[in-house]
Amino acid sequence: MRSNESLGVVGLGEVGLRLAIAFTDAGFDVLGVDVDAERTAALNHGSSYISDIPDTAVQSLTANGFEATTKYDRLTEVSHVAVCVPTPLQKSGQPDISYIVSATESLAAVIEPETTVIIESTVYPTATERAVSGVFEDAGFTVGEDVFLASSPERVDPGNDAYSLTEIPKIVGGVTPQCGDHVEALYGEVFETIKRVDSSTEAEMAKILENTFRNVNIALVNELAKVADNFDIDFWRVIEAAETKPYGFMPFYPGPGLGGHCIPVDPMYISWKAKQDGLKTPLIDLADTTNREMPSYVVTRIIESLNDRGVPVPDADVMVLGVTYKPNVADIRNSPALDIIEELEAHDASISFHDPYVDTVEVHNNGTYESTALTAERLSAADCVVIATDHSQFDFDFVVEHSEFVFDTRNATEGRSTATIERL
Repeated sequence: MRSNESLGVVGLGEVGLRLAIAFTDAGFDVLGVDVDAERTAALNHGSSYISDIPDTAVQSLTANGFEATTKYDRLTEVSHVAVCVPTPLQKSGQPDISYIVSATESLAAVIEPETTVIIESTVYPTATERAVSGVFEDAGFTVGEDVFLASSPERVDPGNDAYSLTEIPKIVGGVTPQCGDHVEALYGEVFETIKRVDSSTEAEMAKILENTFRNVNIALVNELAKVADNFDIDFWRVIEAAETKPYGFMPFYPGPGLGGHCIPVDPMYISWKAKQDGLKTPLIDLADTTNREMPSYVVTRIIESLNDRGVPVPDADVMVLGVTYKPNVADIRNSPALDIIEELEAHDASISFHDPYVDTVEVHNNGTYESTALTAERLSAADCVVIATDHSQFDFDFVVEHSEFVFDTRNATEGRSTATIERL
């Protein structure tokens, strides 16, 4: 007989595994389901495959009764299910919710009546109310009566130790008020703060707003960084000065482009959805274009600087520091560093990279690169060292000391003013 204090987590990636840990820590019986048998085997043996979730956390998870499986029919054992599967963009720019549809079809075939289902995956507004709800209705359930469906978009920020998962306020929106009641009661047992909204669509839109806000503002500072360079202005000092205003300003910082699975992706969900309804989102679309152009802009700046130093790009030895999309994680999804490597290679530069989190990378179809040791000899041999990701493990004094020329896309060399450094 299933317990009301039981949760199934479908999808055991970055989001799902953290959610499983949080609920297990709160005393729930948690069952994990994932189609990847290697993942489930690793978890059952106490091994983590997420860089900033240690093995000890997984071992504690299994010691408290957690089990991972590939079998959906085991979900008859739980009273609540959280769906945490990927929602990528297709090359056409259309959101791909096939993983969610597939997961909910598998759920609808096995779950017991009066099960609560929460969509944690980020989707376009109306996806839960229409696409997901329709799956359960087609299976004979009545949403709001014998299955309780809601959206509660994840807010995981890998590598951010400032807030634990349960400290971050949780947005909850049900397809019906009864659905919202069930999920609010469940998540209120684990999360410190619940922000209840009126519908699943409002919850989905809130998540899109959060990441579109960041995307657009990053595009703004990326655009202004180009203008500032034209006037020979240190734009990082401009931001520092503007930040002293005690109201009406929030600092954002330029960079080599956007990466990861959220900020460059989520705004395009709403852009696509708006177009389906005959609406336009020119600001979002322009921000996307601006941010996607940043790797090319970085490469152009590097080429100009090398030429100024008398080094033709086809003869240049370029070392890239950091290939992950953000510092202190092992995630290379949509990383702009990979675009920079690809473009430099297209100009016949000789490329190497160093990243303490990544052993090898494949740059599209151009080949596989292996991480090179970060030594004084390797740095001094490079014509240009590109700081693409500012991992905390990097000793930037050491990098600057031994490099002929550093192009810094992250302001990691702040305070070090030498002729060998150029900043974005």
